[in-house]
Amino acid sequence: MNGTLSYQTAVNVPASEAWMIYGTLQLAYICVPELFESIKPLKGNGEAGTIIQITTIPGSLFYMYEDKLAMVDNKTMMKQVEAHKGGYLSLGFNMFGVRFEVIKKNETSCITKVTIIYDLKEGYIANTVHVSIEPFIALVKYSNNYLVNNHKK
Repeated sequence: MNGTLSYQTAVNVPASEAWMIYGTLQLAYICVPELFESIKPLKGNGEAGTIIQITTIPGSLFYMYEDKLAMVDNKTMMKQVEAHKGGYLSLGFNMFGVRFEVIKKNETSCITKVTIIYDLKEGYIANTVHVSIEPFIALVKYSNNYLVNNHKK
Protein backbone atom coordinates (compact mmCIF):
# COMPACT_ATOMS: atom_id res chain seq x y z
CA MET A 1 0.00 0.00 0.00
CA ASN A 2 1.32 3.42 -0.84
CA GLY A 3 0.15 6.95 -0.30
CA THR A 4 0.97 10.63 -0.05
CA LEU A 5 0.02 13.54 2.21
CA SER A 6 0.87 17.19 1.47
CA TYR A 7 0.79 20.63 3.04
CA GLN A 8 1.80 23.97 1.58
CA THR A 9 1.80 27.55 2.73
CA ALA A 10 3.00 30.94 1.55
CA VAL A 11 5.90 32.73 3.21
CA ASN A 12 6.90 36.35 2.65
CA VAL A 13 10.56 35.85 1.81
CA PRO A 14 12.20 35.31 -1.60
CA ALA A 15 12.38 31.68 -2.76
CA SER A 16 16.19 31.81 -2.86
CA GLU A 17 16.27 32.82 0.81
CA ALA A 18 13.85 30.05 1.82
CA TRP A 19 15.91 27.51 -0.13
CA MET A 20 19.00 28.48 1.88
CA ILE A 21 17.17 26.87 4.82
CA TYR A 22 15.05 24.17 3.15
CA GLY A 23 17.82 22.99 0.83
CA THR A 24 20.37 22.44 3.59
CA LEU A 25 20.77 20.73 6.95
CA GLN A 26 19.95 24.12 8.46
CA LEU A 27 16.26 23.14 8.16
CA ALA A 28 16.69 20.58 10.92
CA TYR A 29 19.19 22.57 12.99
CA ILE A 30 16.91 25.57 13.49
CA CYS A 31 14.27 23.24 14.95
CA VAL A 32 16.60 22.01 17.73
CA PRO A 33 15.52 22.02 20.62
CA GLU A 34 11.88 22.81 19.76
CA LEU A 35 11.19 19.74 17.60
CA PHE A 36 14.35 17.62 17.90
CA GLU A 37 16.77 16.81 20.69
CA SER A 38 19.69 16.54 18.26
CA ILE A 39 20.64 16.17 14.61
CA LYS A 40 23.98 14.54 13.84
CA PRO A 41 25.40 14.06 10.33
CA LEU A 42 26.91 10.57 10.09
CA LYS A 43 28.02 10.87 6.47
CA GLY A 44 28.13 13.89 4.16
CA ASN A 45 27.35 17.55 4.77
CA GLY A 46 23.94 18.13 3.23
CA GLU A 47 24.24 16.94 -0.34
CA ALA A 48 22.43 13.92 -1.78
CA GLY A 49 23.64 10.79 0.01
CA THR A 50 24.07 12.51 3.38
CA ILE A 51 22.97 10.34 6.30
CA ILE A 52 21.79 12.01 9.49
CA GLN A 53 20.95 10.60 12.90
CA ILE A 54 17.89 12.20 14.45
CA THR A 55 17.10 12.10 18.16
CA THR A 56 13.61 13.38 18.89
CA ILE A 57 12.09 15.06 21.89
CA PRO A 58 10.23 12.94 24.48
CA GLY A 59 6.76 11.92 23.39
CA SER A 60 7.65 11.43 19.72
CA LEU A 61 6.78 8.20 17.89
CA PHE A 62 10.47 7.30 17.49
CA TYR A 63 13.34 8.26 19.78
CA MET A 64 16.27 7.79 17.41
CA TYR A 65 16.51 6.93 13.72
CA GLU A 66 18.55 7.64 10.60
CA ASP A 67 17.45 9.44 7.45
CA LYS A 68 19.18 9.80 4.10
CA LEU A 69 19.03 12.82 1.83
CA ALA A 70 17.99 10.96 -1.31
CA MET A 71 17.81 14.03 -3.54
CA VAL A 72 18.80 17.69 -3.29
CA ASP A 73 18.06 19.70 -6.44
CA ASN A 74 19.12 23.34 -6.18
CA LYS A 75 17.67 24.18 -9.61
CA THR A 76 14.10 23.03 -8.86
CA MET A 77 14.48 23.78 -5.11
CA MET A 78 13.37 20.30 -4.13
CA LYS A 79 14.83 17.99 -1.48
CA GLN A 80 13.74 14.47 -0.57
CA VAL A 81 14.66 12.79 2.71
CA GLU A 82 14.03 9.06 3.15
CA ALA A 83 14.06 6.72 6.14
CA HIS A 84 17.40 4.92 6.19
CA LYS A 85 17.50 2.96 9.46
CA GLY A 86 14.88 2.47 12.17
CA GLY A 87 11.94 4.86 12.36
CA TYR A 88 9.19 4.04 9.90
CA LEU A 89 11.21 1.16 8.44
CA SER A 90 10.81 -0.62 11.80
CA LEU A 91 7.01 -0.41 11.39
CA GLY A 92 6.93 -2.32 8.11
CA PHE A 93 7.37 0.50 5.63
CA ASN A 94 9.34 -0.31 2.48
CA MET A 95 9.88 3.41 2.00
CA PHE A 96 9.00 6.54 3.91
CA GLY A 97 10.07 9.83 2.37
CA VAL A 98 9.51 13.51 2.94
CA ARG A 99 9.85 15.93 0.03
CA PHE A 100 10.40 19.63 0.65
CA GLU A 101 9.80 22.13 -2.15
CA VAL A 102 10.20 25.88 -2.40
CA ILE A 103 8.10 27.39 -5.19
CA LYS A 104 8.70 30.98 -6.28
CA LYS A 105 5.55 33.16 -6.28
CA ASN A 106 7.21 36.48 -7.04
CA GLU A 107 10.40 38.34 -6.09
CA THR A 108 9.43 38.69 -2.42
CA SER A 109 7.44 35.57 -1.57
CA CYS A 110 7.27 31.85 -2.14
CA ILE A 111 5.36 28.71 -1.24
CA THR A 112 6.90 26.06 0.97
CA LYS A 113 5.49 22.60 0.43
CA VAL A 114 6.04 19.32 2.25
CA THR A 115 4.86 15.95 0.93
CA ILE A 116 5.02 12.59 2.68
CA ILE A 117 5.46 9.64 0.31
CA TYR A 118 5.21 6.12 1.69
CA ASP A 119 5.02 2.48 0.70
CA LEU A 120 3.91 -0.05 3.31
CA LYS A 121 4.52 -3.81 3.24
CA GLU A 122 1.53 -6.11 2.93
CA GLY A 123 0.36 -7.18 6.39
CA TYR A 124 1.32 -3.87 8.01
CA ILE A 125 -1.63 -1.80 6.77
CA ALA A 126 -2.71 -1.00 10.35
CA ASN A 127 0.51 1.03 10.73
CA THR A 128 -0.84 3.72 8.40
CA VAL A 129 -2.30 5.16 11.62
CA HIS A 130 1.26 6.40 12.36
CA VAL A 131 1.50 8.38 9.12
CA SER A 132 0.78 12.01 9.93
CA ILE A 133 1.59 15.25 8.19
CA GLU A 134 1.20 17.15 11.50
CA PRO A 135 4.86 16.95 12.66
CA PHE A 136 5.96 18.23 9.26
CA ILE A 137 3.42 21.04 9.34
CA ALA A 138 4.95 22.05 12.68
CA LEU A 139 8.43 21.94 11.10
CA VAL A 140 7.31 24.07 8.13
CA LYS A 141 5.56 26.62 10.36
CA TYR A 142 8.55 26.83 12.70
CA SER A 143 10.96 27.18 9.77
CA ASN A 144 8.83 29.78 8.00
CA ASN A 145 8.55 31.79 11.22
CA TYR A 146 12.35 31.65 11.50
CA LEU A 147 12.66 32.85 7.88
CA VAL A 148 10.31 35.80 8.38
CA ASN A 149 11.94 36.84 11.66
CA ASN A 150 15.45 36.63 10.17
CA HIS A 151 14.57 37.99 6.72
CA LYS A 152 17.31 40.04 5.05
CA LYS A 153 15.59 43.34 4.28
